[in-house]
Amino acid sequence: MIAVKAWWNTFVAECYLLARKPIYWFCMVLLPMFLIFFFTDLMKKGLPTELPVGIVDLDNSKTSRTLMRNLNAYQATNIVAHYNNVGDARRDIQRGKIYAFFYLPKGTEEDLIASRQPKISFYYNTSVMIAGSLIYKDMRAIATLGQAAKGSATLQAKGLTGKEIKAFLQPITTDTHAIGNPQLNYNMYLCTTLLPACIALFIFIVTAYSLGAEIKFNRSRLLMKRARNNIFMALTGKFLPQTLVWTLVMWTYEYWLYYVNGFTHNCSFLFLMMLGVLLVMASQGVGLFMYGIFPSMRMSMSIGALWAVLSFSVAGFTFPVTAMDTPIQAMSWLFPIRAHYMIYQMNVLNGYPIYYSWPYFTALVAFMMLPTLVVRRLKNILLTYIYIE
Repeated sequence: MIAVKAWWNTFVAECYLLARKPIYWFCMVLLPMFLIFFFTDLMKKGLPTELPVGIVDLDNSKTSRTLMRNLNAYQATNIVAHYNNVGDARRDIQRGKIYAFFYLPKGTEEDLIASRQPKISFYYNTSVMIAGSLIYKDMRAIATLGQAAKGSATLQAKGLTGKEIKAFLQPITTDTHAIGNPQLNYNMYLCTTLLPACIALFIFIVTAYSLGAEIKFNRSRLLMKRARNNIFMALTGKFLPQTLVWTLVMWTYEYWLYYVNGFTHNCSFLFLMMLGVLLVMASQGVGLFMYGIFPSMRMSMSIGALWAVLSFSVAGFTFPVTAMDTPIQAMSWLFPIRAHYMIYQMNVLNGYPIYYSWPYFTALVAFMMLPTLVVRRLKNILLTYIYIE
């Protein structure tokens, strides 16, 4: 009963500390919520639309104007400027005013009529990968359609039927079925990967900060005294309120994405809730472990932030882990967000049974248990260490 009372006193003291410190409100509630609503609203259309594009039309013929009207009809493209030469268009790409421009040389229509295969060019900015790839797709489609239109007219003049012309111009028809994200919604790809990684980053930093603040403000010995010098009671009583707050943030994120915005999920909300709790506790375990290894508030927060940022690349969001070098593939197991991402892919997105992803659930539990490796060191830190600027 005395131990329970000691734990309860630690828990209540931490709740009071969280309530009266604005930094916790900002880092644990306001900033994560802002990012959740900001990113989902930013990409609510699924893909960028009306991207600015320029035209260099030196031919100024009926054919060139038709090609430009067709290009402007695409959802991702918006022709905003016409240029007299390539140099002016190139300068506007470099200044960021347009993402691409289409170049039609003089004599394009005449060459088409004479079957001389005119050379048309398009230039696009791939430093902005999404915009560049979308515009490239539209411009290439227009170039192909222009060639097909000329070929269709020629074959029609030779007396071929529409079915024969289609078989000649497009002998193979592609039937695309996008699995997991059939709408090709970039919002669904971005928010389900980036937002959990951001929340994990905040957890790393806040966990290291809250333990370092105990030493900085001379509260560490009082914390241990309140917990009767039991490090397990001290850590669980101190971090359980944070766990509850982070869990509510994760559940809000999951409900907002999967039920309000209708993102694809082939699992129950109970499974999503469990996955959110595992990610929160795994991230806290990593944060505590890092503070045990680097018992400096500044150093542990920096290492935690660096580790979280590395997970954005190593977790496999943008580049498949299986295509990375073998040492980096092994390194990917050291990041909680990698395990969360794989569980999301297998169980949430594709609806596979849980036993397919048991190694990743095991990894999350292992991250939760990491503080047990440094628990004695943490006790020594809280009892003896003095904060040095």
